[in-house]
Amino acid sequence: MSKLIELIKQKRIFFDGGTGTVLQSMGIEPGESPEKWNIEHPDRIESLHRAYFEAGSNIVLTNTFGINREKFENYEELIKAGIQCAKKAAEGYDDRFVAFDIGPLGKMLEPLGNLPFEEAVSIFADNVKAAAAGGADLIVIETMNDAYETKAAVIAAKENCNLPVFVTNAYDERGRLMTGATPAAMIAMLEGLGVDALGMNCSFGPDRMLEIIGEFREYASVPLIIKPNAGMPEVVNGETRFSIGPDEFADYMEELARRGGTILGGCCGTTPEHIRKMAERTAAVEYVLPEKKNHTLVSSYTHAVVIGEDPVLIGERINPTGKSKLKEALRNGDMDYILGEAVSQEEAGAHILDVNVGLPEIDEVSMMADAVKEIQSVTALPLQIDTSDPEAMEAGMRVYNGKPLVNSVNGKKKVMEEIFPLVKKYGGTVIALTIGEDGIPETAEGRIEIALDIVKKAEEYGIDKKDIIVDPLAMTISSNQESAAVALEVVKTLKSMGIKTSMGVSNISFGLPKRDIINSVFFANALEQGMSCAIMNPFSASMMDVYHAFRALKGFDKSCMNYIEYAEQRAELTAAPAGTADKKSEKNGSSGSEEDLKYCVIKGFRDKAVKAASLILKMEKPLDIINNSIVPALNEIGRDFEEKRAYLPQLLMSAEAASAAFDVIKTALPSAGEDSGKSVILATVKGDIHDIGKNIVKVLLQSYGFNVIDLGKDVAPETIRDCALEKQCSLVGLSALMTTTVPSMEETIKLIRETGRDIKVMVGGAVLTEEYANMIGADRYSPDAMDAVRYTEMHYGMADRD
Repeated sequence: MSKLIELIKQKRIFFDGGTGTVLQSMGIEPGESPEKWNIEHPDRIESLHRAYFEAGSNIVLTNTFGINREKFENYEELIKAGIQCAKKAAEGYDDRFVAFDIGPLGKMLEPLGNLPFEEAVSIFADNVKAAAAGGADLIVIETMNDAYETKAAVIAAKENCNLPVFVTNAYDERGRLMTGATPAAMIAMLEGLGVDALGMNCSFGPDRMLEIIGEFREYASVPLIIKPNAGMPEVVNGETRFSIGPDEFADYMEELARRGGTILGGCCGTTPEHIRKMAERTAAVEYVLPEKKNHTLVSSYTHAVVIGEDPVLIGERINPTGKSKLKEALRNGDMDYILGEAVSQEEAGAHILDVNVGLPEIDEVSMMADAVKEIQSVTALPLQIDTSDPEAMEAGMRVYNGKPLVNSVNGKKKVMEEIFPLVKKYGGTVIALTIGEDGIPETAEGRIEIALDIVKKAEEYGIDKKDIIVDPLAMTISSNQESAAVALEVVKTLKSMGIKTSMGVSNISFGLPKRDIINSVFFANALEQGMSCAIMNPFSASMMDVYHAFRALKGFDKSCMNYIEYAEQRAELTAAPAGTADKKSEKNGSSGSEEDLKYCVIKGFRDKAVKAASLILKMEKPLDIINNSIVPALNEIGRDFEEKRAYLPQLLMSAEAASAAFDVIKTALPSAGEDSGKSVILATVKGDIHDIGKNIVKVLLQSYGFNVIDLGKDVAPETIRDCALEKQCSLVGLSALMTTTVPSMEETIKLIRETGRDIKVMVGGAVLTEEYANMIGADRYSPDAMDAVRYTEMHYGMADRD
């Protein structure tokens, strides 16, 4: 165990503050790369770090936030030079540590962007190798606003060094990452991956972090890092300043320490004086490490599902056993059918989706990885990765965006030796089947003994009891009428021991007629005995009746509101598990109706949207299809996004489906070209290589039919101005992530204004606010991509489209 980790157990540790803010005061030019100063001005970088050490920082971040092989050919030299600057600054101090700083790559990962997951892992891995060789004491992954990129960075760190790994993410005003993850979702994933500390940084000041820290304190078991900005930026006498001074910052940080902040520091706008005041103010606050939490969590890229008293439903439909159409889809690589099953089960009320793609005649390893990625592109539900093949299990777990449910392990030594290392490496909550070396015991006592042996063995791998869910195995009563009683006894006994349980409920009735009758009564009995979650058919009306009634009767359904809503929709459910469910999941996209196309766009079914558009085009005018189907669908998902009912991944997948359908329809429209009068220039400003926000806006604008002239990233002000004049474009969108590049944005706006043309400028980025945007002369501050679309529609007189 490292000296740093031991120190954290004893006392509160302090990070440094903002690097870019101090470099600006040292004279760095707008758009100049801060990282190059590691070689060009090492004395200044060393003095920056020393100032923070003198102020009380125990850990300083190397000046490497934006370094990677994609941006710098000499990335290794820059990394090692940056580490040396910090190490020199630490000389003469006790308990001082150098953290290698890893920031976002500035690209969206597939399927939302073009960067493959493994390529992202590789880029981060090269950085980690250079940092370990250069003598860094720990790895800090910070300012990540996407769960998937965060996972790629953590895997790279874990696979390529033995240093402690800390992670802080950038949350928005809703307490979510840009791609939708809550703190609970990130805690589930990151603790599963084995990080040493986690928390939040950037985005806003300490006042807003006070609103979010409660969720961290409720779920996190590892030390909690808090690194806010010094408020938000503002322009005072032509200079960029932040709204919260050192004393006020220290007041907030004292309260954050009282509420559970373990490792404190600052981000944009914080100076050595902010850190000094913070260290002084928090000295009297009692230091308490987070308690070990007992929550059983699985998560997706948006949210965590707590498996406990309130029962959880696991949709069983993506499993080829007994499902001829799914088998055919798997053989043919028909992912549309599988995605339809996923979305339909979500709509029916499932909380988690089982994913089993095992057929002897297909490559299960590649199919599992593909299925996990594709399903996560259309639904935000967590997944249960279900396979008996350890290689397929690893393939699915590695690419999974979140902390999965893993089905399964059992009491056989060989199986535990294969599965538990995967769970330890990638994180997961694992289903434990009560099967021993001699098979399935007939008695409840025998199955309980196997369950306890599995829990004990898991602990040897560092897997906590809370991450084991035991399946007592519901065997059919058609061959043994004691089967139900045995399974229920196991559930009851394990619940008294604090062990969660799950069962494949429908197995109890195998071989019997009218199976739903048996299934629903057994389901009710199992819930009454304390079963935590059930693998079941969410299209079964009788099963869903039991679920909603049980929750209402047990007090899990506040004011019975969910039951009332369910009862009103009850007539829409069917009890035919095979044929009807298959028809339900196949709907939309095949009949060629406008409603089909609208549904496909909303759900993000790209291929189905293309098919639907092609069929409708034979019957409807192109502009009618756009106005009656595509634009209303985009507006509906856009409103859901704006009202926080949908998140960025759903929005982008819908935009991709709309763009694909629009490409089909455009073949029947006259060519408009770039001079159609409805063009938008987009650019990430000089010195900034982070173009995620710009690319999101681009996808959405194109899906609405606007022509986008994308100038890329790190674009000089003169280039943007000249393009606007050459293309006679009346709207420009500018993006910036880094504090040091905002002056380039201001310079760009100034040059555009000097043209005398009526060119509107909209701006966005993590470091901006509406007030700041107004101060630098922008016409519009867009806090998210949908706002940029709305402003563009308004600019071109199209705001009333619906």
